[in-house]
Amino acid sequence: MSKTIVSPIIAGTMNWGVWGKNLVTKEMENMIQICLENKISTFDHADIYGNYTTEADFGKALASSKIPREKLQLISKCGIQMVVKNRQNKIKHYDYSKSHIVQSAEQSLKNLKTDYLDVFLLHRPSPLMQADEIAEAVTKLKSEGKIIDFGLSNFTTSQTELIRQKTEVSYNQIQFSATNFEPMLDGSLDYMQMHNIRPMSWNPLGCVFREDIPQTHRLKKLLATLVSKYHLGSDTILLSWILKHPAKAIPIAGTVNIARIQSLMKAVELELEKEDWFAIWTESMGKNVP
Repeated sequence: MSKTIVSPIIAGTMNWGVWGKNLVTKEMENMIQICLENKISTFDHADIYGNYTTEADFGKALASSKIPREKLQLISKCGIQMVVKNRQNKIKHYDYSKSHIVQSAEQSLKNLKTDYLDVFLLHRPSPLMQADEIAEAVTKLKSEGKIIDFGLSNFTTSQTELIRQKTEVSYNQIQFSATNFEPMLDGSLDYMQMHNIRPMSWNPLGCVFREDIPQTHRLKKLLATLVSKYHLGSDTILLSWILKHPAKAIPIAGTVNIARIQSLMKAVELELEKEDWFAIWTESMGKNVP
């Protein structure tokens, strides 16, 4: 069971740095303030974001903002070893040795200029990961107060169970949206409910606004009618669709558009009617439910 209270929607920082908007310190500081003003207090990081630079950029902005640490929650992820300048990796791979997990957490603490991470996740599963060794690293980090909660990202049910046998798993970040609804059908969300593992949903808007395919045509046509009905934006309705599922998945919103950030929490307040929820799923599948 998680000890951390995260915000109902999480701010994803992947695009804040050089991988996206390339925000300077003052802009990043302003973005943190805007999120907090709109009740989004949890920020999702990974060591690799911005080719290993975004955490430190965020940490610099957080320090200059003078925002008290207890006002927000910080998530980070480790395990992916990328081939970038100033790194000795010859090929992209994963490393879940005890030493690497511990060192990665400690580096994230330095980057983010904090004493602890509220949530620390393994970024992607590795065929070579050893559950005992992972558990030893997690136990060490928790006992030293460097992480509060531990979880996973992109792990299947069986991979999660492998780790859960050795150490408590509080979260799993997965791809879940109206266009990526497989976790509802393959047992992933059922399993998480059974074991008190809270899902976090990355790419929560799916491909609705990114791809021009029959699936997105159908959804946009339906969303136009729902926008008129609920007087809210399509993105708000799609986030509400995720939030209605009883697994209580938490969407990770990567936008840096201020108007969108200001409207994100409307999705938490919106109660989609049941038939509208099923209508979205139906149009995504392109057929009626079985």
